[in-house]
Amino acid sequence: MTGMPMKESIFLLLVLFCSQIASQEAILRASNGSTFREYCLVFNSSWSNISDSLRAAVGYPLVNLTSSQLCSADLVTTGLAKGQAVVVMDGGCKSSQKALVAQDLGVSVLLIASNSNLELPSANDSKNNKVKIPLALLRYRDLLDALQVFPQGMEVRLYAPPVPAFDASIILMLLIAVFTVTMGGFWSGAAEKAKQEAGPSSELCEGQGDSSELSLYSPLKVLIFVAMMCVMLVLMYFFYKWLVYVIIVIFCLASASALYNCLDSLMTAVGCGTLSVSCHERSVSVRSLLLAAVCITLPVIWGVYRNEDRWIWILQDLLGIAFCLNFLKTISLSNFKICVILLSLLLLYDVFFVFITPFLTANGESIMVQVALGPSGGGGGKSGRVFVPADPSPYEKLPVVMRIPQFSAVAQNLCMMQFSILGYGDIIIPGLLVSYCHKFDVWTGNSRRTYFICSAVAYAVGLVVTFAVMLLSEMGQPALLYLVPCTLLSCTALACARRQLRSFWTGPSAPVLDESRKPLLSDGGSGGVGNC
Repeated sequence: MTGMPMKESIFLLLVLFCSQIASQEAILRASNGSTFREYCLVFNSSWSNISDSLRAAVGYPLVNLTSSQLCSADLVTTGLAKGQAVVVMDGGCKSSQKALVAQDLGVSVLLIASNSNLELPSANDSKNNKVKIPLALLRYRDLLDALQVFPQGMEVRLYAPPVPAFDASIILMLLIAVFTVTMGGFWSGAAEKAKQEAGPSSELCEGQGDSSELSLYSPLKVLIFVAMMCVMLVLMYFFYKWLVYVIIVIFCLASASALYNCLDSLMTAVGCGTLSVSCHERSVSVRSLLLAAVCITLPVIWGVYRNEDRWIWILQDLLGIAFCLNFLKTISLSNFKICVILLSLLLLYDVFFVFITPFLTANGESIMVQVALGPSGGGGGKSGRVFVPADPSPYEKLPVVMRIPQFSAVAQNLCMMQFSILGYGDIIIPGLLVSYCHKFDVWTGNSRRTYFICSAVAYAVGLVVTFAVMLLSEMGQPALLYLVPCTLLSCTALACARRQLRSFWTGPSAPVLDESRKPLLSDGGSGGVGNC
């Protein structure tokens, strides 16, 4: 009996790994001899039977009837298209009407060329039962390309590779997120330990302390911070096409600075020398110059090629990791009370803008999803119908997410690159709690880093739960809905078990904890050390 939950868990994982879902995008393979081209198709899998593999797909000669919309058989010569694949123009009547006309003419496959977005064909139930031939939509520009490549005619095959419910990109995303949160928390705690070892006297003598660190210590500041996030998201929704360029510029500047800080700290940690050069009584660090050149060049490259989806995601994720790491190092939460307030408010923020706003927007799309993917990012509206942009030209997207292409979505990537995404907020917000936990370990002299390890593991578990729910529900999820409870409850339970909840809640106090410790805060913050 005790082994049953483990068996059920393994079985569920096997189901997720092995199960496949029906695709609504298909591939049109046009060929003539050894030359072939593949194009995107959109079809309704509930009433168009298309082979799931190229080997099983039947080849048909393609007849170009784009001079007709095929709303009536009157203009088509009898027998011209019998047993063949026919392509006609969109418009004039519904897709189901075209399919019924083509079926009466003996057509084997009907393709509808469109100059507009490829929306999923639909029809009422009575017509669904009457349509027996495959029907799919393709871009008119793709048809023109095929006619140019195969001027002597072509054979076409339609197939729709099934999409595995589980994609390997999720594993890679999980590793990136956990690595970023763990390293950000570790870096923040290590900086706090170095500051303690240096002592407050050195900071006062240098007159700087840690000027790069910003602390959220007031509930009012937290409320203002969350309110600003809400306002910014709403502004991005209504003024996306203008503000997106502002965000792009800010991202380039911030990621360049963050990457420099990360690489400079890494090189210092491994003992790399600075090699200073004197010029006109001024000393210039060669290492700083080289790092600055690299850290400016990479964001510039990203800015120039930001819409090259095939490869630019690697550079964007690299810059995003640096940005999140530097943010976790720079922003500090003063105590667990502030952590609870911030994470709880942002949990409500995430849920509202993902689950509630679809009832308030005209197209039925959530504000969070629309801003994250961009207005032309594809997807469904109120009807949930999939569409593919007619013009595959790049559109501007916000650089606020980690993006990894879905490796198994062959047909979808042909229509438009499909990505697994995770917002920076889903890394940074729980990461602030992980950073606080590591600092608390430093403050209390806990060499085992119990709170740090517990919070990092809780984040990983919460992210696994997020992805599992996403796979089972087949829809995007607000990650903070699962990450916040996992991390907050785990840390609270640990603090109670160690009888340190009071000190964990209030944070460090000015009095020295023991005779070997330095004062923890120069301003004598409120709260004291106590037991749960």
